[in-house]
Amino acid sequence: MSKIKFSYDDDIINPCRDNVFKSVFTRDTGPSRGALRWMLSAYIGQPVELLTVTANEPPPHSLRDRQIRFDIAVKFNNGQLGNVEMTTNPGIYEALRLEFHVCKLFTTQEIKGLDKSYKDLQSTYQISLLDKPLFKNDEALVHRFEYYDKEHNLPLGGKTTIITVELSKAEQIASRPAEEMSSAERWSVFFRYVTESKRRDLVNEIVACEEGIEMASEVLLTVSRDEVERAILDHEYKNALDMQSLLVDAKREGRTEGKAEGLQEGRTESLEQAARSLKTQGVSPEIISNSTGFTVDQIKNL
Repeated sequence: MSKIKFSYDDDIINPCRDNVFKSVFTRDTGPSRGALRWMLSAYIGQPVELLTVTANEPPPHSLRDRQIRFDIAVKFNNGQLGNVEMTTNPGIYEALRLEFHVCKLFTTQEIKGLDKSYKDLQSTYQISLLDKPLFKNDEALVHRFEYYDKEHNLPLGGKTTIITVELSKAEQIASRPAEEMSSAERWSVFFRYVTESKRRDLVNEIVACEEGIEMASEVLLTVSRDEVERAILDHEYKNALDMQSLLVDAKREGRTEGKAEGLQEGRTESLEQAARSLKTQGVSPEIISNSTGFTVDQIKNL
């Protein structure tokens, strides 16, 4: 019987928010590390043991610099590498972004030297939990993408894998008893419904079935009940929404002005205004560049 149980009165902070996701799974505590290990094992499809965990993020000196997507880099005891993240709104180029990052992670391995060869390269995983929009128009909750010959349906046998988990598809699983779900399905239903009080019975049933989810629940409850930590996470989330809203409004204004004055000119002017505002608020030139398309030098000269 699980010692952890969600009550109907618990106001649970959403673990699908990337800063909360990172906060739950990267603490240097037994429950946090255990939860991360069990979750990765579920989605990779085989048991893993963690060697190192790094929560990738910008320098913490500025809260405004902590608004980009958080990812968690892990190294397993067998030398394999993984990168896991929570993605709230996948972009239209999400597939290319995932391929870029798994390749980048794969090439961080050092095989130079007289005693090294390609055989020493270890498997690398890019694991993305996708919240909200559909990534692939099918019913599969988890996809595992690897290189293969499409014409002959022949795998290359390489060592890079992209794993996507579409949490919106957990709805089709939630009607089944927890004991009939796979581990990956339980984790997905947990992420999707842990904040909904009307689903507490189902979530508690899942917690009782899955040791790793029990560990994650323990940390999530601690975060949710800690007023100070919750306030910090909410503040980070508010800042991220403020920046996103400012950029979206700038693009919309650009399109409106563009009808009368030329689409590109109107869009550029509005983005410049947004960039100036973000610069004034202390957002780093690198983040503004990624969001607006201006170069870092252009932003510094605004």
